[in-house]
Amino acid sequence: MSNHTPTPNHTRNLDTFTCTWCGLTVSDYAPDGARRNHCPSCLRSQHVHDHVTGGPSDCEGKMSPIAIAVLRTGDWMVVHRCVRCDELTSSPTRVDDNQLILMRMAVRPLAQPPFPLDAFGTL
Repeated sequence: MSNHTPTPNHTRNLDTFTCTWCGLTVSDYAPDGARRNHCPSCLRSQHVHDHVTGGPSDCEGKMSPIAIAVLRTGDWMVVHRCVRCDELTSSPTRVDDNQLILMRMAVRPLAQPPFPLDAFGTL
């Protein structure tokens, strides 16, 4: 006769979504347990909320990552633009987000400044 007491099953909700851009099946939660709303592989999202009124979006277009914003706390946010209605939104980066894409977006303003770099040669 076994004296084994069953342990409670502590499983996380296994809800997933399929990225409409790259087709990856993605967990709704990052490995650290934080909820996500973009694909960790391509960083793209779906426009499902209207942030002006807080309700569901009539648009339901695809959201393309266009930039990185850094909060005062040092946390990074991915800035998305809807390809259908041009609305801008942001969402926090997650621990398993594609680091190469994040760095490319972060250094883009330095690599492609909106002014000519030739002026710095004469200073």
